Amino acid sequence: MTENLSHVRHNWTLDQVNALFNKPFNDLMFEAQTVHRQHFNANEVQVSTLLSIKTGACPEDCKYCSQSARYKTDIEKERLMEVEKVLEAAKKAKAQGSTRFCMGAAWRNPKERDMPYVTDMVKGVKALGLETCMTLGMLSKDQAQSLQAAGLDYYNHNLDTSPEHYNQIITTRTYQDRLDTLDNVRAAGMKVCSGGIVGLGEEANDRASLLVQLANLQPQPESVPINMLVKIDGTPLADVADLDEFDFIRCIAVARIMMPQSHVRLSAGRETMNEQMQSLCFLAGANSIFYGCKLLTAANPETNQDVALFNKLGINTETIESLVDDGSEEKKIHTALSEQENQDLFYNAG
Repeated sequence: MTENLSHVRHNWTLDQVNALFNKPFNDLMFEAQTVHRQHFNANEVQVSTLLSIKTGACPEDCKYCSQSARYKTDIEKERLMEVEKVLEAAKKAKAQGSTRFCMGAAWRNPKERDMPYVTDMVKGVKALGLETCMTLGMLSKDQAQSLQAAGLDYYNHNLDTSPEHYNQIITTRTYQDRLDTLDNVRAAGMKVCSGGIVGLGEEANDRASLLVQLANLQPQPESVPINMLVKIDGTPLADVADLDEFDFIRCIAVARIMMPQSHVRLSAGRETMNEQMQSLCFLAGANSIFYGCKLLTAANPETNQDVALFNKLGINTETIESLVDDGSEEKKIHTALSEQENQDLFYNAG
């Protein structure tokens, strides 16, 4: 069965995915690791940095998000960052080992007046030799084409949860709105970063249904972030029951089997995961993380903690040619990470 699953499929059924989730844990982990090794170096992890370029006051009603204007959280409204400050943060991210710089804005969709600024950010970060990613909400076809022309490599737009559970979490945009944005990103020629959040109070069937939606996209997303809900005081999901840790690890493993060529990102929620849980996620096929003490609205492990764990596991950071030559750059990266430079420009993430 593993050999067949190593090929990309777009015809997954809910019954097939639930069967994967229901496998004995050891069998599932073995299958996921086998598939992972057929497509990736099992001891490399891709590293990204996420910067909030515009924080708070989002008009959407996503029940998990501290940046929604509808909930009373401790997130302060901030304007769009200046291009120069974004580039400062990108330079620091590169020095600390990131190969991809992700920029996120708390918008329903970007306004036309914002587009020249965000495209300048893309051009500037790209000129530093980093891969670029943005998450700005919904995109029109023209906006997607403008970002692609500026050099944007990836666009992040998560499906969040299953179609069946979606209206329990968000009512201000539809599931089809999200799929339409992904279609616009693909049509413009950019790569897709799309995943979801688990622990939203959903049923096990919803987690399987979310992965069916992602895996049956043609082509599949190049990057698939799997987020564990970070419960934020003031949001409607602040008191939802915790997801069992093994259920989360199973999500990583099933995502790896279903999307064998995608980077599966161990994303939000890592702050509460001990080293053993994170290690099992890497064994299950996770091969991408965010570096940095903060993401958009949630804490993230300190960078030097990640380096220490990577050293224990013998994991190296994935590189791109423009960043690494003869290994000396990697040594400098680890030195910089260990020194843990000031990270005032980095924000919390969700």
